[in-house]
Amino acid sequence: MLRRAGQSLVVLAGVSVLVFSLIHLVKGDPVRRALGTRYSQEAYDALRARNGLDLPLVEQYFTWAGRALTGDLGVSFRSGEPVTTLIAERLPATLTLALAAIVLALLIAVPLGTISALRPRSVVDRIATVISQFGISVPDFWLAIVLILVFAGTLGWLPSGGYVPLTENPVEWAQRLILPAIATGVVSGSVLTRFVRSSVLEALGSDHVRTAQAKGLPTRQVFTWHVLRNALLPLVTVTGVQLAYLLSGVVVVEIVFSWPGLGQLALQAVEARDYPVLQGAVLLFALVFLVINLLVDLLYTRIDPRIRQ
Repeated sequence: MLRRAGQSLVVLAGVSVLVFSLIHLVKGDPVRRALGTRYSQEAYDALRARNGLDLPLVEQYFTWAGRALTGDLGVSFRSGEPVTTLIAERLPATLTLALAAIVLALLIAVPLGTISALRPRSVVDRIATVISQFGISVPDFWLAIVLILVFAGTLGWLPSGGYVPLTENPVEWAQRLILPAIATGVVSGSVLTRFVRSSVLEALGSDHVRTAQAKGLPTRQVFTWHVLRNALLPLVTVTGVQLAYLLSGVVVVEIVFSWPGLGQLALQAVEARDYPVLQGAVLLFALVFLVINLLVDLLYTRIDPRIRQ
């Protein structure tokens, strides 16, 4: 684990160099472009100084990286607010959507994939295969639009978009969460269903499972202790990747539902050439992937003790 943590720090350092290079690889002066009609020499000099852009290049990187370690990611070119504040404002919406979507995905994938594997080539298996293939093939933004047309436009059961904090109004928070969670969770659940099916089938065909069945152990015990635990390893990996992807912001779905998440923040930063915000968002996305990979490794050792050796 120490070696994996060290590798993650090296990767994060490499990502920070690439992220820092964003602002210097773009043609023209990003500060001048970002100010637009608000340009004045005083505002220009103050913004460059606040973000350390008046320093030599190497010193700029180490100053920016040192500030980033303390949580200071600079100041937005567009709004003048600290980047950390902007990210913190969007983080609850992203966490809410990501966790709701991954829970829904697991509720779809685990039962459907398991039943499909226990009854291969049956009607249930064929239906599960068709459903998972449909979910993988359908773009999430198309599914989001259909959900809005049906449940918000035609039936009028749910709001078409927006976000309300849980602490402000729990009922409205849940109502506005349902459609975005379904749009993202169905796609992720379809991906996970195929991995659950293949993992359970592989575990069922292993020698130790056949030995346990030959000993006359109850089917439930065989499945719980010998099939399920071995099938969890690939599922944990894919679930971790899907969760990291969702935490990094599902940009198109967030735009369709006017969901104020990190993906939408990053897209707005690209459109406005607000490079400090974009740098902070990309660095956070990389950190999310690295942390989740480490957590997956820890879960591996809990599920399969042989990995510790």
